[in-house]
This record gives sequence, C-alpha cells and structure tokens, in this order.
Amino acid sequence: MASEIFLANGTNRTKAIDQLLEQFKLKQFKGKQIALKANYNSADPFPAQTHSDTLKQLVSGLQKAGPSEIIMGERSGMGETEQVLTQSSVIDFAKKLKFKVQVLNDLHIAEWVHCDVDGSHWDRGFLMARLFMDADVVVQTCCLKTHKFGGHFTLSLKNSVGMVARYNPQDGYDFMNELHGSPHQREMIAEINTAYEPQLILMDGVDAFVHGGPAVGEKVSPNVVLAATDRVALDAVGVAVLRHYGTTQEVEAGSIFKQAQLARAIELGLGARSLKDIKLVPLDEPSEKLSEEILAQFAK
Repeated sequence: MASEIFLANGTNRTKAIDQLLEQFKLKQFKGKQIALKANYNSADPFPAQTHSDTLKQLVSGLQKAGPSEIIMGERSGMGETEQVLTQSSVIDFAKKLKFKVQVLNDLHIAEWVHCDVDGSHWDRGFLMARLFMDADVVVQTCCLKTHKFGGHFTLSLKNSVGMVARYNPQDGYDFMNELHGSPHQREMIAEINTAYEPQLILMDGVDAFVHGGPAVGEKVSPNVVLAATDRVALDAVGVAVLRHYGTTQEVEAGSIFKQAQLARAIELGLGARSLKDIKLVPLDEPSEKLSEEILAQFAK
C-alpha cells in the first residue's frame, strides 16, 4: 500500500493543521503516553525552529484525543537547550497547554538506550533517549529547510538527531562531533531512525530555507503543511518542494531517492522505496497545484 502524504494550504496555518489531523485516527491515542519531538535546534525564528502556532495547534489537537500525557523531548544542537526553549517560549506554552518538557541533556545514563544497526557508520553506535523508545506514541513535527553543515537537508529524518545524546554521560564521548565530522553523516542520520517509529509527522512548509540552514538561510514561502507516517516518503516530497523553488547543488543532484539520507533509509526498510510507493493527497485547490509541481520534480 502506498504511503499517503497529506497536503494543506498553509496560508491559514491553524486551519491547515486541523485539516491534516482529521486525516488520522487520533482516537487511538486515548489513554496513551505521547512523546513529541519538535525542532528547537536553536532559538532562531521559524523556519529555523518550530513555529509557535504549529506547536500550540498540534498539542491542542493531540490533547483532544485524550492521551494520558504528552512529553516533549528536546536537545538543541546550536545553543543550550533549556535556554533555547525558554527564549522560544516553549516552557511558557507547556505550562499553559499542560504538557511536559524534557531537556534531554539532563538525562541520566539509565534514560538512554544504546542502539546500533548492521553495517552501521557509527563507530560505537549511538544513545537514543528512552522516552522515544518506550512511549506508546511518537509524534514529530519538523521544518522544511536545507542544511549547510553536511546534512544537505533537514526534514523528518534529520530532526531525529535531536533525540540522540550529544555526550555519553558515562565517559563524555561526543556523538555529535563524530556525526558532523564523518563523511557518512547523511547515512548516519538515517541509521538513527531505526531506533523508533513515528505514528504521526507534521512538516511545516509555510516558509522554507532553500539555501543555508538550519538556523538562517535564503527563505521562500511554499505555503504548505504536510502530514504523514512515512519519514522517507515525507522527506522525498520535502526534497521535491525544495527543488521546485531552486535549492543547493547537493539537494538538486541526481534522483531524489538517491539522496544519501533517503537511500540509506530505504536500505534499512524505513519507508517508501520509490514514487510508486507514495500517494499525494491534497486537501484543497492550492495543494492540488503544488502536488502536480512536486510530481514533476520526481520525473527529473
């Protein structure tokens, strides 16, 4: 069965998110613990980080399903996490909306799980926050942008890096130094995603960086919000949107599914293998037009 990617016009972000959440059976989350991963790599404004309206509307929509609790876990890569979350008003939002925030940097070794995969490009595997492995439900919201520090693009697969420990609490080993210094960074990003499976991913593409990123860059306005459960399919569509607006040489190069993050994720069985495994489902007229433009990018 093809992976469905739902698209809604983002001119009204709140309405778009509501439309998208209606496409999923959120009642199945009733009574369950939801682990939420947003995008607060730095305190720079959207699309560098999750838009405040996106966080509010997503959390509010999930709460209507009646989960036992929602815990947002976050680790910033550019800045001290608690300070980034405070500057971005996330701590205040959490108090008002009544969800929990877990600063992953503060976790004890027992709250991390050592993970690895066959043929791994990690020297000694990586530590994934137990929160995302033990929760009943994992929900992720990511942005749409390029990544100038070797990732090439940072969408849902790359957003998972913020679930991984920077340092090993026992011996101080720097996993992020290894990741960003490796020629296999993009494959390593994909390998992180074997540690968990999301039940819902929301990609905010109202604005996007098509050059630069992740903190600052050349901005365009695709005015679209997307939702799916398949990270590979969603990221492939995200790459197509970036290409439609004109992006970096690295993101433009070759077949979309041959992009290293996606190719390794496909090898690991994480999602769609080709365009035939993807079904675009536009929810309004502007999204129908964008869907046609997205499909044209896959033909190149």
